[in-house]
Amino acid sequence: MKQTNLTGSFSLVGVACSSHFYSLNRTAEASEYRPRPGVLGLWAMLLIGLLLICGMLRAQPLHHTPYNRFTVGQTWLDTKGDTINAHGGNIIENKGTYYWFGEKRDRHHSLGVSVYSSKDLYNWKPEGLALAHSKDTTSDIAFGGIMERPKVVYNSKTKKFVMWFHVEVRGKGYGAAKVGVAVSKKITGPYKFVRSFRPNGNMSRDMTVFVDEDGSAYEIYSSKENYDLRIVQLTPDFLNVTTKDSLLFSNHREAPAVFKYQGKYYLITSGCTGWAPNQASVRVADNLYGPWLLKGNPLKGKDSHISFYGQPAFILPVKTNVRSGSGNTRFIYMADRWNPKNLKDSRYQFLPVSLPGAVTGDGQQAATDNKNAAASTPIEIVWQDDWQL
Repeated sequence: MKQTNLTGSFSLVGVACSSHFYSLNRTAEASEYRPRPGVLGLWAMLLIGLLLICGMLRAQPLHHTPYNRFTVGQTWLDTKGDTINAHGGNIIENKGTYYWFGEKRDRHHSLGVSVYSSKDLYNWKPEGLALAHSKDTTSDIAFGGIMERPKVVYNSKTKKFVMWFHVEVRGKGYGAAKVGVAVSKKITGPYKFVRSFRPNGNMSRDMTVFVDEDGSAYEIYSSKENYDLRIVQLTPDFLNVTTKDSLLFSNHREAPAVFKYQGKYYLITSGCTGWAPNQASVRVADNLYGPWLLKGNPLKGKDSHISFYGQPAFILPVKTNVRSGSGNTRFIYMADRWNPKNLKDSRYQFLPVSLPGAVTGDGQQAATDNKNAAASTPIEIVWQDDWQL
């Protein structure tokens, strides 16, 4: 979305010009004055010049001052002044730079997977399309289909970046329920589409990918018309699934976001109500395959019962010193505030996660550092209009 802070000023110029010519014509009619051709030509040239200037200025994006904090749920511009268009995705760090992947959308259509880069997590440079829709109309990722929830992970064995995402095929609504895989040697892409499929024959809609400390990777995905939430381990190259596939629980949940802290796994999900917001929940486990203990709604504050009008996307682990990558680990809750009337204008909610013994958004150490407390103390994600790392 192109924006400019000069629109109002030059709109007034346009109104003033229009009023002036209207007055001139009215005066001419009253006195039966006929201006000379040279005068008409001069006024026409001036009008065309003004229109060209106004048009060029309107086409320029808004050049804003660099961000130094998160403004939650507000319009977020990239370094070129355009609205950031990266929904339902994830962020990974590589060689001191963060890369944000997400769905690129217009008002209603999927346009591929965007990627942005940043050093501070506030200011994001657009890097283009990481994965575009295929020009092959027979492809599962042809334009008119849907690519949702993209998650990019790095495979340290193959030295490649692998993208997993939810695929719906053109003309089939949400009936395909597949997962797609793409790969690239370069983090920003372009990513090469490998294939799409149903993991071990199971439907796969909202999903995420998690890489554990030992380098093993897993897809957690909604299945069986979203009634089931399942987990499957990926092959060592991250390009396929193994048969280690298991049901986590059946509770009509989607939008999984998982992270690990002090030996415990935390899984945040939303209910299944289409674009309408609903209450999130968090579960805790000692093993990714469960059992998962339900700990209630982790969100706190106004409208927490409907997840601040958002839906979970990802939990980002970052260090206290973002630029140097040093210090203690903190976690950022990434969510989308969907706008079904204009998906491009869906907003982002980045909020700090409070955990026992973890560093919170203000950089303060929590009072306890007891590993056992992680299992008994629910996490909290408290609404803030704005905050700093």
